[in-house]
Amino acid sequence: MSGLSGATALPGQSPIGSAAARYLRACRRLPVDTTPVWFMRQAGRALPEYRAMRHRVSLEAAIADPALAAEITLLPVTRLGVDAAIVFADITTPLPGLGIRVQLVDGVGPVVEAPVRSAADLDRLAPAIDPGAFEPTAAAVRLVRDASPVPVIGFAGAPFTLACYLVEGAGARTEFPNLRRLMRREPATVERLLDRLADLAVGALRAQVEAGAAAVQLFDSWVGGLSPADYRRFVRPPMRRLLDGLGDLGVPVTVFGIGTAGLLGEIAATGGDVIGLDWRVDLGDGWQRVGEGRAVQGNLDPWLLLGPWPEIEAATRAILAAAGGRPGHIFNLGHGVHPETDPDVLRRLVDLVHEAGSRGAEPPNRTPKRT
Repeated sequence: MSGLSGATALPGQSPIGSAAARYLRACRRLPVDTTPVWFMRQAGRALPEYRAMRHRVSLEAAIADPALAAEITLLPVTRLGVDAAIVFADITTPLPGLGIRVQLVDGVGPVVEAPVRSAADLDRLAPAIDPGAFEPTAAAVRLVRDASPVPVIGFAGAPFTLACYLVEGAGARTEFPNLRRLMRREPATVERLLDRLADLAVGALRAQVEAGAAAVQLFDSWVGGLSPADYRRFVRPPMRRLLDGLGDLGVPVTVFGIGTAGLLGEIAATGGDVIGLDWRVDLGDGWQRVGEGRAVQGNLDPWLLLGPWPEIEAATRAILAAAGGRPGHIFNLGHGVHPETDPDVLRRLVDLVHEAGSRGAEPPNRTPKRT
């Protein structure tokens, strides 16, 4: 955790009613005027302006162009009124820093040119990380920082999830057979790979924070496919290595994975200031598993946004009721915005969260119940 106290003058610890500080205050479990809200994959997909841009420019080109990436990052801030801007990039964006060539293919996702499936493959990676691979995203962060009325979130892929893509080569899913095979047959190779990827994530995130990101999020999308024992053996050591590498930056760190209800205690014990919850767990139950020392983020089912508004409103109010006005809840979806989502529904949802989550100048200082 960041170990930040309310006595310092860091961003996010300005007055309770400051909308610009709402998200950062919640990350630190400080009182806020209302529940902050942002959406994973908010910068694009559902927004018509983004889709129009993608008719002209490839995803790779958009990410590589700092000005265009910044423009996309800011779209949901002005269009939706969210409380944070997450920089437009991909979790595989830093991989060229290890000499790994990745192509982002529409409808497929990242495709790795030369998958890593043995110790020899791992030895072919660049011996030192090239920090130049971080610069386009860092440059986009600088532009957003100067233009955004809300904090900028930097992000990176967590080591295990990046390893899924590197070993599978493309289209990693919860089974990831090639990585599972390597874990059983060459565990030392997997451990070495995860350490390299932890160092890569540290470099990428430090570059974003130095450029102006006020918080960071680690996406560990596929870690939910592991058993608790394999999480402790393979994931916890590189994640602690990563979190230790960010510890001196003083920014809140969110860790998010999919299908992690059975791992929430393990994830929280590993570290991070905020633990993301997907929609497969009740927010109140998830917070109890995470423990009272962490903030939580989530966790509306993104598919609900394709249905009627009364159902969306009821589910949103249920999540806010489960949070109970406690400091440390950031409203988000349980995964990314679905491309078919109506942007007007997203804006209406932001307004609902701000209205229903309003707690006035002195919010209650309650914490999750102990079992």
